[in-house]
Amino acid sequence: MSAAEFVPASSDLEGLRRASRDCRGCHLYEKATQTVFSRGPVTARVAFVGEQPGDVEDRRGEPFVGPAGKLLDRAVADAGLEPSQIYTTNAVKHFKFTEGGGGKRRIHATPDTHEVGACRPWLVAELSLLEPEVVVALGATAAKSLFGPSFRVTKSRGVLLPWPASARDPESFAHDEDGAPSSSFALATIHPSAVLRAQDRDAAYAGLVSDLQVAAKALAG
Repeated sequence: MSAAEFVPASSDLEGLRRASRDCRGCHLYEKATQTVFSRGPVTARVAFVGEQPGDVEDRRGEPFVGPAGKLLDRAVADAGLEPSQIYTTNAVKHFKFTEGGGGKRRIHATPDTHEVGACRPWLVAELSLLEPEVVVALGATAAKSLFGPSFRVTKSRGVLLPWPASARDPESFAHDEDGAPSSSFALATIHPSAVLRAQDRDAAYAGLVSDLQVAAKALAG
C-alpha cells in the first residue's frame, strides 16, 4: 500500500495538492482531519522537509504554523534566508497521534518506516517539480526519507551533501540519473520541535541557525 496510485502521472504543484486530499496510501488518513500538503512557490530555491504535520497543522491544513513553525520562521530570518524563496513540506502528509486525557488531547507519534515509505511518492513528485537548489531535511524522519534508513542526523548535520538519489526514486533507494539537477544539494539538521524540547534551548537554537546558515551560504555562492 502506497501513495503512488494517488499521485497524478503528470501535474503541476496545485494539481498535486488537490490530488493529495484524496490520498489513501496508508492508514493515517483515517484519523487525521485532512491532508497537509505544503506551502511556498514552485520557484523556491530552498525546500524544507519536516516529519509530519502536528496538531495545529492538522486542524489548519498548512505545514509549520504551530509553535515549531514559529521558531523555524525566526531561525530562517536569523540565518539570512529569504522566506519568499522557501517551500515547506513534510515527509508524511497526515498527522499521526495517540489520544490522551480522555480523548481530549492528541499526542504526536513518530511515523514508522512503512508510513514514511508509503508517503514518499508525494515528496518525490514535489521535489521533481520544484528542482530546488538546496533541500533541508528537518529531523531524523525527513532525513531518512531523503537519504535512507541508515542516515543519522547527529553524525552529518550541517554538512552540504550531494543530492540523494533516493529522493528521485519513490520505490527504493536505488541510484539513477534522472531527477534534480546536479547543482542541487541537501542538508540535514534538527527539527525545530527538538529545540522546544531541549534542556538548553539557546544552544539548540544556535545550532539550528548555524546549520541553516550553511544553506544560506550555498545559495549565495
